[in-house]
Amino acid sequence: MAEPTNFRVQHAFQFGLLGGIGVLTAIALGNAAISLAGIITSIITALFITLGLEPLIQVIQKRVKKRSYAITLVVLGLLTLVATVALVILPPLVTQASSLLVQLPALLTDFLKLPWVQSADANLGGAISSALNTTGAYLIDSKNWPNLLGGVVQVGITLFNGVIGAMTVFILTLYFMAALPSIKKVGISLVSQSRRERVGGLVEKVIDSIGRYVMGQVLVASINASVVFTTMLIAGVEFSVVLAFVDFLLVLVPIIGAMAGWTIVVLVTLASKSLMTAAIVAAVLAVYLQVEAYIIGPKIMTKTVNVPGSLIVVAALAGGSLLGVLGSLLAIPMAATLLLIIREVWVPRQDLR
Repeated sequence: MAEPTNFRVQHAFQFGLLGGIGVLTAIALGNAAISLAGIITSIITALFITLGLEPLIQVIQKRVKKRSYAITLVVLGLLTLVATVALVILPPLVTQASSLLVQLPALLTDFLKLPWVQSADANLGGAISSALNTTGAYLIDSKNWPNLLGGVVQVGITLFNGVIGAMTVFILTLYFMAALPSIKKVGISLVSQSRRERVGGLVEKVIDSIGRYVMGQVLVASINASVVFTTMLIAGVEFSVVLAFVDFLLVLVPIIGAMAGWTIVVLVTLASKSLMTAAIVAAVLAVYLQVEAYIIGPKIMTKTVNVPGSLIVVAALAGGSLLGVLGSLLAIPMAATLLLIIREVWVPRQDLR
């Protein structure tokens, strides 16, 4: 009877030991993932940009015959575009941003003079006016700007890390663009010989879908920013370039980006212009948002990723909840990929049963 008892105790000890080792391994892998979060984000960003530019590279490659020439032309075109945008937009952007900071106290004062703001402030015992005055006084004092990022040294470190991060993403993007055919070939070679042709076709469709999604999202953001800039210009808002630039960046984030941009534009217009002007701007942009949400966006996204509108909304919200902005950007192409696999693999297999 002693032998079975000893065996059971020994087995339980071994099971607990292996379980403990598994937990420690999981913790170590989690800590490693957290430590490498910046590098992983750079790799995902570079790969996302590469897949977004791949359709353009393939179109140019058909004309110049060599992929290296096509990549060179695309990179030179992008650098020219960035330099042109920087030369055209950067000077008024810096000027208007500086003017916005200088005029911030006056804008906050005008905002607090609005009847509905005064009513709400009175009901809250002056909390709104106190918070806005304190915030405005803190932001306009240039001595406080380094403190927002943790001090002068931290500002330098942040700028340095930003430059290094941008260079890393750029270099990784160049590598991925050059090595993408080899990466696809190696990945497909891991599949059995009988399925390589079908898997290769699926990979090409996935890459094409992601690339068209990126180009479609940039197109939607560009249209939105153009509408905002034109509306601000007609309304006589001084910070039209800054608002259009911020709106373009925000609209790149699906679902919530357009509404966030609309809110910022309306609030700045309300603080710098009359209530009637702000109401007209809000109405015009609200109408455009409806047009974008129900006509422009679905038409572009349906043609680019072939995903139903309801699934786009669910995927963007789920991705944003899990991984924030990056998750929102990646969720829709991932949903398109999953839907493509279901259509091309799962449904035909079920039809044969």
